[in-house]
Amino acid sequence: MAYVISDACVSCGTCADACPVSAISQGDSQYVIDAGTCIECGTCAGVCPTGAISQG
Repeated sequence: MAYVISDACVSCGTCADACPVSAISQGDSQYVIDAGTCIECGTCAGVCPTGAISQG
């Protein structure tokens, strides 16, 4: 199951920079993960400073 970003996201962009497949992009109010592109590696969750990313 792909990772998801919660409302705790502060739009810092750290996750997008770390994603090896560029599955994360800036959404309307916070970053979002494209579930079809996500390879479920967990790199984004490991670098998120607010803990906003978890497996969906």
